[in-house]
Amino acid sequence: MFEDLTQTPGAPGFEGQVRKVMHAYLSRYTEEIVHDRLGSIFGVKTGDDQGPKVMVAGHMDEVGFMVTKITAEGFLKFQTLGGWWSQVLLAQRVDVITRQGKRIPGVIGSIPPHLLNEDRRRKPVDLDQMFIDIGAKNEEQVIEWGIRPGDFAVPHCPFVEMEGGTRLMSKAWDNRFGCGIAIELLEGLQRVPHPNIVYSGATVQEEVGLRGAGTAANLINPDIFLAVDCGPAGDIPGVYDGFGRIGKGVLIRIYDRTMITLPGMRDFLLDTAESENIPYQFFVSQGGTDAGRVHVIGNGIPSATIGICGRYIHSHATIVDKEDIEATKVFAVALVKRLDRSVVESILGW
Repeated sequence: MFEDLTQTPGAPGFEGQVRKVMHAYLSRYTEEIVHDRLGSIFGVKTGDDQGPKVMVAGHMDEVGFMVTKITAEGFLKFQTLGGWWSQVLLAQRVDVITRQGKRIPGVIGSIPPHLLNEDRRRKPVDLDQMFIDIGAKNEEQVIEWGIRPGDFAVPHCPFVEMEGGTRLMSKAWDNRFGCGIAIELLEGLQRVPHPNIVYSGATVQEEVGLRGAGTAANLINPDIFLAVDCGPAGDIPGVYDGFGRIGKGVLIRIYDRTMITLPGMRDFLLDTAESENIPYQFFVSQGGTDAGRVHVIGNGIPSATIGICGRYIHSHATIVDKEDIEATKVFAVALVKRLDRSVVESILGW
C-alpha cells in the first residue's frame, strides 16, 4: 500500500491519481466515502452515532513542479509547487505527467563544471534559470508527446527497502505516509468498538497553504481533528538542536508556526501514548500542517499533529523507519478508541 501511495504522482492541485488510489483502499473498510469540491476524500466509520465527530487526515499532495513554458529547443521551464530549496534540484530526475496521465521521464538540467567560470561555480543557480530536459529535439516534439504548459511534474525515486530491512526510501513520504495511516486506521477499527464517528482520509493542497484542510473541515465540521504528517528529521550531520530522530517513535507536535497545541490535547496525547507503551518524541517546527488551518475553522476545532520524521523531506528521496510507521498506526487507533464526548470536553478544559 505504501509503495502504491508514494509512487503515484500527485503535486499540489493535481491529486487526482492519488485520490483514485485512496478511494480503492478506503473502499475496503467502509461503504461511505465523502469528498469536498477541491478533492479531499474521507472514509466514514460510525461507532456511536451520538458521539463526537473525529476527523483524521493525511494530505495527498507532494512537493512538485508545474510546466510554465516550452522553449523552442524543447526544454521545459517550470514553477515549483510547495517548499523547495534550490540546491537539491540540479541533475535530479523527474516524471512529467501529461493530461492523459502518461509519465515522461526527464532531468533538471545541470551545467558541467567544465563550462562554468569561477564566478558561476561559487554561486547557487536561481530557480528561474533551471529547466527540465525530456530529451526532445524541439518544441513541436514536446507538444507531440502531449506536454503543455500547466502540466505537472514530480520527483522520480523508486520505493526501496534499505539494507537491514528496517528503513524505507521513496519520494513523497511527505505525506503519503499520512494517507496510509488514515487507511490503516479504518482497517484497525474493523469490528472494534469506538465511541464516535470517524472521518479518516486525506486533504489536497497542503503544501501550498493548507487549502484543502479548510474546505474538508467545513464539509465534516468535526469536534476533534488529528493531522497525520511526516516532518523533517533532526538527526543528520549539520543539524543542531533538531527535533525528531527516525526509529525513536511517534512525533507529537507541540508547537509550529501555524498552531500551539492546546494543553488538554497535549495531555490526552501523552497519557494515551504512555498508557499504551507507544514510543514517542516531542516535535517543534517552523513549518506547519493541516492542523494549523483546521483549528481555526468555525468557532474552533481542538487539533493536533502526530506522525513520524523522515530524513530529507522536500527533496527527491526521503528515508523513514518501519517501526515509526507501525507505532503511529497503533497510536491513531488508541486515540480514536478513547475519544468519547467526555474526553473531548476534558480537552477543551470544561
